[in-house]
Amino acid sequence: MRRIVPAIVLLCLLLTAASSSAADKGAAPVPATAKCPVCGMFVAKFPDWTATARFKDGTVSYYDGPKDMFSHYLDAARYTPGKRQADFAALAVKEYYSLMIIDARAAFFVIGSDVFGPMGGELIPFTTEKDARSFKLDHKGKRILRFNEITRQIIKTLN
Repeated sequence: MRRIVPAIVLLCLLLTAASSSAADKGAAPVPATAKCPVCGMFVAKFPDWTATARFKDGTVSYYDGPKDMFSHYLDAARYTPGKRQADFAALAVKEYYSLMIIDARAAFFVIGSDVFGPMGGELIPFTTEKDARSFKLDHKGKRILRFNEITRQIIKTLN
């Protein structure tokens, strides 16, 4: 009996960890009808690339990649009249290797690589600088950028 209880506890912990990590990867599914406000594509068709913006008023925008999320963020009034950058409460992207949803403001982004998203050249997000450096070397990336280094001009170079 003494051996069974620790084994059961361990099994419960492993199952809990597995289910929470699966929940982190998927989070709330993108609605099938959600269209990217930047390009008009149906976002759910590209689950590995999705990015989201949550606004202070509780509304959510879905994107088919980080590039379009940044396009919206950097020119909010163009894509959501009446909203400004200050209205964005949270920005999330999927980490390239794990597909876990991460805070875009904390991510490392590789640009100019040989990996393309649904809309072509893309900002490839990573949780750690180490992973970004490794990817940059493996996929001929040009630069690693942080959130506040990404500008409209950089987005234009990816198009």
